[in-house]
Order: sequence, then C-alpha cells, then structure tokens
Amino acid sequence: MKFILATKENMTRIFAEDGRAYAGTILSVAPMTITQVKSESTKDGYTAIQVGMGERKAKNVSKPVLGHTGGKGYEVIREFRGAEGLEKGATLDASALSAGDIVQVSGITKGKGFAGVVKRHGFHGGPRSHGQKHSEREPGSIGGSGGRAGGRVAKGLKMAGRMGSDRVTVKNLKVLAVDAKEGKIIISGAVPGRRGTVLEVVSA
Repeated sequence: MKFILATKENMTRIFAEDGRAYAGTILSVAPMTITQVKSESTKDGYTAIQVGMGERKAKNVSKPVLGHTGGKGYEVIREFRGAEGLEKGATLDASALSAGDIVQVSGITKGKGFAGVVKRHGFHGGPRSHGQKHSEREPGSIGGSGGRAGGRVAKGLKMAGRMGSDRVTVKNLKVLAVDAKEGKIIISGAVPGRRGTVLEVVSA
C-alpha cells in the first residue's frame, strides 16, 4: 500500500507517449514524517500509519500533541489505515508513488454556502408560464396532509441548505507523472477541493 499527503494546485494537460492528451491535476507533495505506527498487537488494536506534514509554531499546538510528536508542530496530521512496513521517524515524499499507479484521492469539496434545491439537487423548478410569478426555483410540495409519510415532512427530504464541504473519495485515477525533485505529481482527471486543499492519495 502506497500513500502520501498532497496539496491541490491546479489542472493542466499532459501528452502521453502515444500523442493522446490527458486532463490532469497537479499536486504538490511536501516531505512527511511518520509520527506513529499502530498495529494489532499494540493497545490500538488495528494496523495504521500516522504522518505529519508541514510546520506549525509550537506555541500554537496543544501540549498533548507536542508530547505525541516529540515537540515538533505539524500543520497536518493524518492516519492511513492498513498501511504498514514503515518505522516511526521515517520520511516520505513524492517518490512514494510512480507513474502508472492507480490511486484513490480523498478530500473536502469546495464549500458553496447556502443553496436552493435547483442548484443543490438539480430540481427543475416550477413552470415559466400560466400565471406563475415567483415559483420558478421553488421546491414545490414537501408533504402536507394526505401526502407522503402521513402528513409530515419525511426525514432526509431534499431541500435547500448548505452545499459542499463534504468528504469525497474519487477512485481509479491514474498517476500520469511524478517529479520527486520538485515534489510534484500529476493525477488524471479532477480531484475534490479548491487550490490548497490537503488530499489523501492512496494506491492499492
């Protein structure tokens, strides 16, 4: 199992050896340090590797976390379940992946604020004619007497609300290129988040 933490930069286009053009996303990979190794034989009861990335002033980190990381402040600390074979204190960089690897990328999507049902769920809205004045983007009936669920609003009904800021995993993406010296990788297609989003990249 290969894994890294990376920061989303921007999208680009890359040409393969056969001349085909592929859309790809450039990810920046900073050096990571193994902060903890968990195994089933320890009190944790499961196998995982915890890594820290980036730097943070010690005064801005709680004392329990500083004690855990040996006095060093990390900007991001994440855990990868099922990973093994590394020792505490080891470092990882972009060379952990290689071109051609099939990976899955997880991250938080862009937050879009409060959105109506047309934007959030793809509702068609009301008719544009026949006397309709203010109901073009309204959700329509949400229940009522004699309707679904016996005259109450059913749980989970699609309505207006906060859109985005969800954790999303995109699978079966291909690593198109790796530049370990510059700390950059290019992954096929689009990945969750905005520029600067921290992503978890994992290959089988």
